[in-house]
Amino acid sequence: MSIKVVTSSGKKKSAIARATIKKGTGRVRINKKPLEIYDPEFAKLKIDEAVMLAGDTAATLDIDVTVNGGGIMGQANAVRTAIARGIVDWTNDTEIRDTYMAYDRNLLVNDSRQKETKKFGGPGARSKYQKSYR
Repeated sequence: MSIKVVTSSGKKKSAIARATIKKGTGRVRINKKPLEIYDPEFAKLKIDEAVMLAGDTAATLDIDVTVNGGGIMGQANAVRTAIARGIVDWTNDTEIRDTYMAYDRNLLVNDSRQKETKKFGGPGARSKYQKSYR
């Protein structure tokens, strides 16, 4: 008898999250830290959306996520995408998938936006250095 394990991933900017989902008791851990004590609070709530929308299904699963790169909110968005994708893969349930899509498309689809690259002649992507002729 083999144990069913589903792996999924999520990305946002330069943050990459990998989720491993197994049968369990409803534990969610991010970088070996339980979701209950994850800081900051707003990032925790954002991640919790993916678990809450799944309802009773998520209560029977153990979710372990490793995430690196990016900032706090980029990581939070990558984690919620990885969790939501993993739950959909685990259940093969179109109803959960439709619920996620109706709530927020980024739960299942990576946000492809990236930082615009810096160009010459200025301190950033679009701004230019000031010039004066007087």
